[in-house]
Amino acid sequence: MQGSTEYARASSAQLILEVAKAASSHLELSAVLESLIVSLKPIIHFDAILVFVMEGEYVRLNSLHVERVGRNPGESVESVIARAAASVNIPPKPVLRRPVSEHHISLLASSREPYVCTDLESQKRFPEDEGLLQYGVRSYISLPLLKRGELLGAVDFISFEKRNFHNDEVQLLQDVSEIVSIAVSNALAFEEIRALKEQLQAENRLLQDEIVQRSIFEEIVGSSQSLRKVLTSIDRVAPTDSTVLITGETGTGKELIAHAIHRRSPRSGRALVKVNCAALPSELIASELFGHEKGAFTGALQQRIGRFETAHGGTIFLDEIGELTAEMQIALLRVLQEKEFERVGGNRTIHTDVRVIAATNRDLQRSVADGHFRADLFYRLNVFPVHVPSLKERSDDIPILVDYFISRFATRMGKRIGQIDRKTLDAMQRYSWPGNIRELQNVIERGVILADTDVFRLEPGTLPEEFRSNSETAPLGAPGTREQQKAHIEAVLKETRGRISGPDGAAAVLGMPASTLESRIRSLKINKHLFRSNS
Repeated sequence: MQGSTEYARASSAQLILEVAKAASSHLELSAVLESLIVSLKPIIHFDAILVFVMEGEYVRLNSLHVERVGRNPGESVESVIARAAASVNIPPKPVLRRPVSEHHISLLASSREPYVCTDLESQKRFPEDEGLLQYGVRSYISLPLLKRGELLGAVDFISFEKRNFHNDEVQLLQDVSEIVSIAVSNALAFEEIRALKEQLQAENRLLQDEIVQRSIFEEIVGSSQSLRKVLTSIDRVAPTDSTVLITGETGTGKELIAHAIHRRSPRSGRALVKVNCAALPSELIASELFGHEKGAFTGALQQRIGRFETAHGGTIFLDEIGELTAEMQIALLRVLQEKEFERVGGNRTIHTDVRVIAATNRDLQRSVADGHFRADLFYRLNVFPVHVPSLKERSDDIPILVDYFISRFATRMGKRIGQIDRKTLDAMQRYSWPGNIRELQNVIERGVILADTDVFRLEPGTLPEEFRSNSETAPLGAPGTREQQKAHIEAVLKETRGRISGPDGAAAVLGMPASTLESRIRSLKINKHLFRSNS
């Protein structure tokens, strides 16, 4: 009898050693679970291992490994559950996230001892048990997952059959429970570190792009009353987590406002992730915002995390929000409401903590009335509206801005410019600046390039005579205004051979954004193709 006991102890010690070796030789959770199955299967009968992780007041099924089904690299937990349930002809009914009070982890939290269920149909104690039955689970042993005495979750060894687990099986699992807990805890930590590393790499790429692409001016310059109102709004909303909607014409500096809000917020230590909704094809914007799984679509050769995932803990800036498709408006509404999303081609729900700042040059209220933008999304975005005034609304700031840009460009180009020609400054103050600050910046850069003295002046024709005063805001039906504008634009189109954009295009010659010129051409009923055909 004594020899038999010593043999059992030796066998148990040998098994514990084998489990320790197997578990410590892997870092990824799926590999750890597979090694546990290989080590323990000859001694204890079970069909699968489930790992539950506590997240505050909730419990989430983090991973699952089924001996008869297996798990492919990158495959979601939900997919494995579906295939496992199908293997025993049970329709899947996922119960992936439960309150602690509705989960058997609540029992482990108080006892810190294994929980044994030999017949789930007759021993149902928790609301979660009904979901396990739907998976085909009929019996299981649950071990507390501990780290330095703190309960992190549970490791369940489950069977698709009713089983009376022997005392020696339970004791053996208790003996290896500490090793299992350490192995699973390390694997979870490895997964978290890898996810954080991927997020950090994505943030670094975005920050590098931002350094390269950042506009020459990094500060909001001016002292006009309309601008001071904007700065007051920034100071009030920045310390909060409220969603901000920035509106204003093209070129008014809406992105600068977003940067200022982020820099003054508690999230300033994390990245400000920028997305131009108008610059992305409609078929790619979902992948860009939410990421995709490997094989989700043609060309998806590997898993990719999206901008919302990258911005976790920080801020995401959605520029040109009015350009989103109806489908993407629904997806964005869910993120704003539920703080969760799924990657394209994936089923795993990802929870995100992101502050949203959106911007548009459109009248979203009119878009809502026209049925082009969802009313519920507009109200979610319009929590704290900030309107950025156009340059003609803050004409008092033009001298300050002119001086600021001349100084910056001259320093960068190694030129010394100490004065501004009075006529030039007067002309710039009279001009309506349809392209706003962006147009002003481009005009001054061009002037500094051409400057060959210490006095800054614009070349004749830099600012079109027809647009120097109030012609931009005058009604198209005013005497002479429409005809003058049309004649001037046609003359420039003839000169540029119908080219609109580019450094030699008509928009550059007229000193306005190409989109503004295109709109003007349509309103004046100019046939731009006529000039191309004559080129």
